[in-house]
Amino acid sequence: GVQYGQLGTDVTLPCPGVRASSPVQWRRAGATALPEGSAIQQGSLVLPRASLAFMGTYSCHSEDGGLLHTVSLRLGHLPGVPFVSCRASDYENFSCSWTSSVETFLPTRYITTYRKKSLTGEEKWRNKNGHVGLCLQDPSRPGTCTVHRSEFWSSYRLNITEVNPLGFSYRLLDVTMQAIIKPDPPEGLVVEPIPLAPRRLHVSWKYPSSWPKEPHFQLRFRLQYRPVIHRSWSVVETVNLSEVITDAFAGLEHVVQVSAKDFLDAGNWSEWSAEARATPVRDLVSTASEETTTDARLESLAEEPSQAPNPEPINRSDPLEKMAVLVSLGIFAFFILAAVLVITILIWLRVRKHGKDKTKPNFLVAASHLKALPSESGCR
Repeated sequence: GVQYGQLGTDVTLPCPGVRASSPVQWRRAGATALPEGSAIQQGSLVLPRASLAFMGTYSCHSEDGGLLHTVSLRLGHLPGVPFVSCRASDYENFSCSWTSSVETFLPTRYITTYRKKSLTGEEKWRNKNGHVGLCLQDPSRPGTCTVHRSEFWSSYRLNITEVNPLGFSYRLLDVTMQAIIKPDPPEGLVVEPIPLAPRRLHVSWKYPSSWPKEPHFQLRFRLQYRPVIHRSWSVVETVNLSEVITDAFAGLEHVVQVSAKDFLDAGNWSEWSAEARATPVRDLVSTASEETTTDARLESLAEEPSQAPNPEPINRSDPLEKMAVLVSLGIFAFFILAAVLVITILIWLRVRKHGKDKTKPNFLVAASHLKALPSESGCR
């Protein structure tokens, strides 16, 4: 048979059917001697402070060498309190997973049950002595169990008990659906460039297949994207199943992912979906400009001699110096124009004055002739 013992403690292997006073011999298969410090007491073999090196097959024999009993010794630890976490990928079921807190080195099994808490929120549990539901374990997914047809407004107490040949240990965990809801990632992510739109990408996706199809269970979504050569993400939130990215970089490949969360903000965001990639179309104007520039450079390189020196002197003048010269010439031209304008005005005033002086004497001569004429009364 098999006997289990706890590491670090004294382990006693009995030899059934042997009187305490009868002499017996103990042997270990595959070894010439028993572990150091072992002793035979009243027909039983005592192994002090057992370690993993003590494991093996032991046999007790009569004084004449006849086989009396064989036992296989396995050593390990008592179970520890398991680590447990629960998650609901929809509003109809939730699953719990666990890991052992201690490596026991022994065969281990788990008992997984639950009780539903009363809807009134009282501290005591309804029907304490009543039905206990099973959190069903899936052999294809070790370390997980599922509660089917759970109620959204109810709370549950999970009992995950770890059992091995040396004993058992358990953890109680209270969960509510609102707190543990976490959808699966959205599916069917597609990213496509938009024709004639250099900075735009059209992104679409579908609800996760595990999410209920009822219209009152809605999701909202979070979209993250970046050029492949960049490290920082841009994030956009939406309630739609598609989105148009308007600030993509033309001609650069972009990576896009999407996650989901309950529309009313219950629970947590899902994990990010698988990546999808696309490249926005290049701007036709900039592309043509780049091609023209490239062609011009190639033509200039073809026309230039490969190693011949340039006979024209190199212009090393400072641009600021050129600007100063232009400003000086402008100021000089302004003063020239102003001087010409002043001279023109003076000449015009002088000519006008001279014309007035010539007109005035003729007027005075005419007036003197009028005075010299005899009046009408004198002639009579």
